[in-house]
Amino acid sequence: MIIRQSEPFSTGYNSITELDGKHSEMLMDFGILKLNAGGVDVNEEQKERAYLLISGEVVFKWLGNEVTAKRENCFDYYPWCLHVPAGVKVEIESLQDGTEVAVTKTLNEKSFTPKLYLPEECRSEQRGKGTMKETSTRTVRTIFDYSNAKDSNLVLGEVIDHPGKWSSYPPHHHPQPEIYFYKFYPENGFGYSEVGENVLKVRQNDTVKITEGMTHPQTTAPGYAMYYLWVIRHLDGNPYIQPIFVPEHLWVTDEKAVIWPDKK
Repeated sequence: MIIRQSEPFSTGYNSITELDGKHSEMLMDFGILKLNAGGVDVNEEQKERAYLLISGEVVFKWLGNEVTAKRENCFDYYPWCLHVPAGVKVEIESLQDGTEVAVTKTLNEKSFTPKLYLPEECRSEQRGKGTMKETSTRTVRTIFDYSNAKDSNLVLGEVIDHPGKWSSYPPHHHPQPEIYFYKFYPENGFGYSEVGENVLKVRQNDTVKITEGMTHPQTTAPGYAMYYLWVIRHLDGNPYIQPIFVPEHLWVTDEKAVIWPDKK
């Protein structure tokens, strides 16, 4: 299912999914915090929280720490992300107009040491490179997952889908719920998101919900780079480790695969 964002985000927190409200099957509060210069947001909910800077400049404050983070855009610059357990007070002050922070919150009884993930710590890789005639070469950034945040109930990352190419490919699925949130460069761009047997046209600031067992490959129109933030909610006793690929399409990942118009 797609959640359309037809109007620009309002100043303040813009709720998209809610644990106890709309789209509760995602098991997460997810939304976009938009702040102008001098704007401040304070939160100390009894929920695990991840604050990912999409663009702008902020001061993150938590437990006596104070760090300034700046990101000109989400396509060319690696992310900053503050990740805290339930009950930790976080204050975010914006230093410029139009700052956007993606906020994900979920229930988690485990405690862990809060961490500010720095841009230089982000794991970035060119997936698909050297295969499929480069039709699925994309940039995948993983901020934290089960390998480096075992006490978290979340997995968080970003994908830059190169213009005219595919990502999240070959088709795969998993039982854990996942959210995709989109940006385009230029902003009037568009792409397509498969969710199971449904194909959805996605645009700037749209959100797609991916539920249990739904395949979710993506593609973007030629000329337009597509960014999507992805966040997965671990299930109790069943953390997300890796996806389940649709077997019939795995052959395309072989570097020696013969793909038309090549001949055997």
